[in-house]
Amino acid sequence: MVKLLFVLGSIEGDKNVFMAEAIEEARVAGEAGDVPIGAVVVKDGEIVGRGANRTERDCDPTMHAEIAAIRAAAARLGTPRLVGCEMYVTVEPCAMCAGACVLARLDAVIAGTDSPKSGAAGSVKNILESEDLNHRLKYEVGLMRDECARLMSGFFAKLRDARR
Repeated sequence: MVKLLFVLGSIEGDKNVFMAEAIEEARVAGEAGDVPIGAVVVKDGEIVGRGANRTERDCDPTMHAEIAAIRAAAARLGTPRLVGCEMYVTVEPCAMCAGACVLARLDAVIAGTDSPKSGAAGSVKNILESEDLNHRLKYEVGLMRDECARLMSGFFAKLRDARR
C-alpha cells in the first residue's frame, strides 16, 4: 500500500505517508512507556525497516528507534550499507543515532521536529553533515512538526503529572 502511494502520489504527499508511519511507531513506543520516537527506513518507495524506542522495555540504552529501523532495514536488504535509503524519524537524531545513520550510509534523514537539548543533526551538533567524517547525508526537519512535537510534549506532561 505504501509503495502504491509512492508511485501515484506527489513527492511531498509520499513524505507525509512515511512520516505518518514513523509517528505510528512513536505511538507504539509511548504506549509501552518509552519516549515516543519512531522511525522508518525507505528504499525505492517501500518501507524496508521500522523502529520504535525500546530503551525502557529492553533495558538497553542503545535501543533507539533509529537503531532499530537501521537494524531491520539492513537485515531485510542483506547489507550493512543502506545506500539509496532515507530515514523518516519523528525527532532529530541524537549523537549515537546520527552516527549510526552516517555509518549505515543513508542518503537522507527527514525529521519531524528538532531536539534542542540533544539533537546531533544541527541543534547541538551536526554529525550528519560533518566534514570530519567519510560520509555526509542530506537532512531536513519540520515534516509534520506539530504532530511529532505534540507526541513528545504529551508524553512528558503525563510523566510530570504522574510524579505529582
